[in-house]
Formats: sequence, structure tokens, C-alpha cells
Amino acid sequence: MTTLPDRPHSALLVIDVQNDVVANAHQRDEVIANINTLVDKARAEHVPVIWIQHSDGENIVEGSDGWQYVPELQRLESEPLVHKHYGDSFEATTLEAELAARGVGRLVVTGAQTDACVRATLHGAFTRGYDTFLVSDAHTTEDFSAYGLPPADKVVAHTNMYWTWQDAPGRTAGVFDTAAADFADTALVI
Repeated sequence: MTTLPDRPHSALLVIDVQNDVVANAHQRDEVIANINTLVDKARAEHVPVIWIQHSDGENIVEGSDGWQYVPELQRLESEPLVHKHYGDSFEATTLEAELAARGVGRLVVTGAQTDACVRATLHGAFTRGYDTFLVSDAHTTEDFSAYGLPPADKVVAHTNMYWTWQDAPGRTAGVFDTAAADFADTALVI
């Protein structure tokens, strides 16, 4: 269903689950546990796991402790690590090349932060022709309600709701939870 020719495979994206990014995240431990479950499932099904790691030179400095992935998640040396400096994981990175080399046209998206890099990557993938699925209980963000924004749980719920309704010619989008994840049939929408 992807608009990308000869790309029948799926991949799991793990976006920015770094120490400083998720230090104050909503349901941090539960989300990380769900991501671990998805990583294990993807590996068992020989689905590529692609890790995305953000740095911005100010708040998240490459090489710092805060820039490191959380210790609960362990990347295998054989799994690609894509470094980025923008919200959309495709912008000025090697992500597209990694996906093309693996024949990937369907993405299963997890990570942080929901209202920043996760959303930017969802939209970036979808507009580039990928079938793009969000795992409803495997993404998170901080609570910025002190600044007049919705609380984190509402941001996550809203993102899950609106991604359910994404539609475009030749592409599929949807939302499912960790328990329903099926990398062989990412057209499953629950």
C-alpha cells in the first residue's frame, strides 16, 4: 500500500528515547517497557529496528550523558543508529537510505517527544510515501501545562486520536497498541 515501489517490508523506529528527553516524561517507565516489548518482537520477526538520536548543540549535546539512550533500551551493534538535529527524523539524516537499503515502506513509530519529534517524523514519513503507524502506548512527552499547553496525557491522547484519521492516496496510517502490534500486517488498525 505504500507509494514507494519495491518496499514491502516494515521497520520499527525508536525516536529519541534519550536520558534528558524522557527524564520527566509522562508514564516514562511504562512507555519504555512497551518499546522494549516492541523491539523484542521486531527482532524475533527479523524486522529492522532503527534507532534515532537527537542533538541540538544546546540542550541535548552530542556525547553528553543526557544525549545517551536510556539504559533500559539496548541497541544491537547491527541495528542502525541515525543521528539528527531536526524534529523530523528524515531531515538531513541517513534514515531514508537505511530504509531504502532494507526495502522498507511501512513504519511503526515509537519514542519521544510526542508533540515534537514523534509528530514531525510521522508527518515526514507519511508525506514521503510511507505507510505510517503509531503505537499508542509507546510514545510520550513532558507535561508543559505550566506554560498553558495541554497536560502530557492529553497530548498523547490527542495525537493517538488524530493519527487514526490520517488518509492519503496510496498510503495507510493508523494507530495500535503494543499488544496488537503485528509487523507482518501493519495494516491492522485498532
